[in-house]
Amino acid sequence: MKEGINMDRVWRSFFQRSFVAIFVLVLAFSLLSAGGGEGAMINEEYVEYLHEGAVLEGFVCYDESMEGIRPGIIVISEWTGINEYTLERCRMLAEFGYVAFAADIYGKGVRPSSREEASRQATIYRSDRPLMRARINAALAEIRKHPMTDTARIATIGYCFGGGAALEHARSGADILGAVSFHGNLDTPDPKDAEKIKASILVLHGASDPLVPMSQVESFRDEMDRAGVDWQLVMYGGAVHSFTNPSSGSDPSGGVAYDQLADIRSWEAMMLFFEEIFE
Repeated sequence: MKEGINMDRVWRSFFQRSFVAIFVLVLAFSLLSAGGGEGAMINEEYVEYLHEGAVLEGFVCYDESMEGIRPGIIVISEWTGINEYTLERCRMLAEFGYVAFAADIYGKGVRPSSREEASRQATIYRSDRPLMRARINAALAEIRKHPMTDTARIATIGYCFGGGAALEHARSGADILGAVSFHGNLDTPDPKDAEKIKASILVLHGASDPLVPMSQVESFRDEMDRAGVDWQLVMYGGAVHSFTNPSSGSDPSGGVAYDQLADIRSWEAMMLFFEEIFE
């Protein structure tokens, strides 16, 4: 091994580039009916749209080799905004037969490059839930315009910051069939807003996540039950925050780490959830 080469970094980079292929291989047989067969032709493009004068830039992709309309999935990113990880998740959804639309919450060109900037941007919207919800509803309006979208079958998903945002979208009373949170925050300023929820809810949570402790999980459970919401919660033993993102590293002692098994299991849980709500 040549001096100066960080092999851990090399292998981590290799894995990040190939994790989509791993998912497809693992899930292909059980989820074949959702799409993603041989010959997929993924069309993707950035799309500008507006919310109250603010220019937003989302990302949409779908499989051109499929005929007819298909369910639409709004994808809300982590606190770093739309990045390559977000795009790869959208492509995965397109391979399985959905129109995937990455919602831009922050605005065109606002793509935090540091934890400090990501925290500042996320705080703006976590402190103003009506604004957060409105930005996602702008994405909902946009995905409904897409000619390949079945406007009667739409769901919202999100990761970390985006997971909490997906739940807020449901709490807004949005006309969607489902909302899925991957390792997202579960709190909300007014739990009574759950009474507006029309969607089914799926929460995919790391059982050892110190950023979303069990006290928050219990409050969420009570909120959902009081409102009579159709909800599910799946917890993955040993998983901490951001367990679906390979760039989170491999040391759970800091509270943030990738967990390959939880990643695969949670994706499959979401796909089965989609089969149920979109049937």
